[in-house]
Amino acid sequence: MALIDLLTAQDQQMPENYKHLSVEEMEKRIREIKVEMGTDLFIPGHHYQKDEVIQFADATGDSLQLARLSAQQDAQYIVFCGVHFMAETADILTSDQQKVVLPDMRAGCSMADMADHKQTEEAWDMLQQLFGDTILPLTYVNSTAEIKAFVGKNGGATVTSSNAKKMIQWAFTQKQRLLFLPDQHLGRNTAAALGISINDMAVWNPINSELEYEGRLEDIKVILWKGHCSVHENFTVKNVDYLRKHDPDRKIIVHPECKREVVTRSDLSGSTKYIIDTIEKAEKGTKWAIGTEMNLVNRLIGQHPNKDIISLNPYTCPCLTMNRIDLPHLLWSLEEVVARKNTNQIIVEHQIATLSKQALERMLSLS
Repeated sequence: MALIDLLTAQDQQMPENYKHLSVEEMEKRIREIKVEMGTDLFIPGHHYQKDEVIQFADATGDSLQLARLSAQQDAQYIVFCGVHFMAETADILTSDQQKVVLPDMRAGCSMADMADHKQTEEAWDMLQQLFGDTILPLTYVNSTAEIKAFVGKNGGATVTSSNAKKMIQWAFTQKQRLLFLPDQHLGRNTAAALGISINDMAVWNPINSELEYEGRLEDIKVILWKGHCSVHENFTVKNVDYLRKHDPDRKIIVHPECKREVVTRSDLSGSTKYIIDTIEKAEKGTKWAIGTEMNLVNRLIGQHPNKDIISLNPYTCPCLTMNRIDLPHLLWSLEEVVARKNTNQIIVEHQIATLSKQALERMLSLS
């Protein structure tokens, strides 16, 4: 579902009275529901969620990890505290008896929405005309079910920020070129880390329906979809250069969704799990600047008071759509579950789910 559709969905909006409850009232009722529902309820919470929501999560992690955990539960109801594409992945991987609920349908992902099905099919047709049957599509798991299905249909696979290197290596055993959706920065950073020249990478612009590249077409190895994460684009070379000048002892670690020039100037780069693990293993008293979503950075600051941790960009803000889910929406969705209503249930159409699962399973079989 596109972000504009989520934002204009009016039929299942939270009733006004939830906005007037005190924090204590909401927290008390959520705890009561969790006890009442027992193992019939599972609440996964993504790393980027607010602390007020994460405190009630039965598991925290990245999107694919949480979707796979959801599928392992006996719970009939999965109340997914994340964004729309994450709940879609959970619905794809869970059983038909399980119901996946998104507390706020406006919780979308701008990056996932930068590649829609129509644009992708049109791009694929044009790229096939240019390059013939030499391209394998890969998509970041941060994509819609329709894009995962497109990739599955065309022999490709999903990737995570943790296994992107392995999946790109696999792609080149299948075809001469790859199309990487929807985040150009993860694709560029990963391909470059594997030794592929920036000069051999082109960018597909879905707005203008054109290939952005200067050089010979036959030299192109990687075609990057022109999409990005609005949060990680806020980390800049100026942020890095400022710290190098004014705080040179501070190590900089960033997510590979950041721009190439930011990644190359940082000390370390890796997935959300890599960032969390690195900070946990770091020695006491070490100084860190982290380039990723602010809720997670603040959580790491709170969890590691014996380390000096800051955000790489002190003026960045949390992911706005991720932050749509708050205590009132969580409580409302749980009370709808208790009433056995299917409010905000995420249902991926069967054919799309089948093709998406093929893309996911190709990745999982290689992980």
